[in-house]
Amino acid sequence: MASRVVMPKLSDTMEEGRIIRWLRKEGDPIETGQALAEVETDKATVEMEAYTNGTIRKLIASEGQFVKVGQLIGIIGGADEDISALVPAAGSVEPVAVKAAAPAPVTRPSAAPAAPKPAPAGAPAATGRGLKASPLALRMAVEGGLDLHAIQGTGPQGRIIKRDIEAAMTLSPAATAPARTPIPQRSRSLAMQAAREDAPEFEELELSSVRRTIAKRLVQSKGPVPHFYLTVDVAMDRVWDAYKALRDQKSTISVNDIIVKATALALRQHPDINASFAGDHIRVFSRVHIGMAVALEDGLITPVLRDVDLKPLEEISEEARSLADRARARKLQPSEYTGATFSISNLGMMGIEEFSAIINPPEAAILAVGAVRQVPVVVDGALAVGWRMKMTLSVDHRVADGASGARFLQTLKKFLEHPLLMA
Repeated sequence: MASRVVMPKLSDTMEEGRIIRWLRKEGDPIETGQALAEVETDKATVEMEAYTNGTIRKLIASEGQFVKVGQLIGIIGGADEDISALVPAAGSVEPVAVKAAAPAPVTRPSAAPAAPKPAPAGAPAATGRGLKASPLALRMAVEGGLDLHAIQGTGPQGRIIKRDIEAAMTLSPAATAPARTPIPQRSRSLAMQAAREDAPEFEELELSSVRRTIAKRLVQSKGPVPHFYLTVDVAMDRVWDAYKALRDQKSTISVNDIIVKATALALRQHPDINASFAGDHIRVFSRVHIGMAVALEDGLITPVLRDVDLKPLEEISEEARSLADRARARKLQPSEYTGATFSISNLGMMGIEEFSAIINPPEAAILAVGAVRQVPVVVDGALAVGWRMKMTLSVDHRVADGASGARFLQTLKKFLEHPLLMA
């Protein structure tokens, strides 16, 4: 009997998905559990599996289209079965996307751009007219003498970005070999000016599934959720000494791993922060699952470290690296980015000293971590040099008050300033 294939709900927050690529074509046989399509959700790119056996009789949704959860995208049935009753009338199935767009290429860790063709001798490098490329990528291509038409973009909607140029220069002997005749600075400037004049005044980029979800959910968070913020300055001297000692022993444990562990232990002591607002009641969690914000090309995602308070630092470090790598490759499973009870956003590695993060509903709080910096400090009335780090806690005022947040930060500060207490 023929079956309808609909867009599945692949995450708890998913409202629509985009068909990146059909992995089967009409007329192909398929079995339960076999991959049918690659779908971009609001969190990651995942393979959608078939839930029945048969032959793919009709593919209704096109590659690149946004489709609402539950909407018909295909039909599986017998090879000679009449499916006319299941096929929608022409025009009755509409994509969510506001305009047609080429499907965004899936970034694969093992994939590499094709080697670029060297620019003809004596000819200026391609300006990229008619192509989607970031300004930085355009400048790098001009300076490196690369033809943008030969480079496959891996950014949103196939846009050529910095990493594509870097990969192309690695693959191209012409780009990496020393030039026999250096290009004068004025010539490079003129080439870049010509490229800029040929480029349009602006470029409209269609929102990816990730960015669409971020735009929707953060408005829902920042508006309805009453945030308040608490900032504390932490003496990180002992953590920094421990980190250097671990690094000397070839350990992969990072300062962020130590912060994650300390946060989990502090949440264990302050369950009122490890909670969420649920309308007419507050839900206090008995387990500590920490979401760690990971930056992507077109947004961010928070893979979840589960039961962090019960795990040793080595396990936390290994799991965090693995999740972050899969997050950047868009290969996370729904179970790996849902269910956090608290989140941490660390921009310290980018040199940011202090910032405030927006709570990720339904969680009640998020910790913003700044850079560990060496600064002059006063110790016992004498001037010295120490390592300091600022942390800002954003809290949902419906769940907790300022005193509750302050007590949590006091405990977290104590763990970081005396890391042996975490043993």
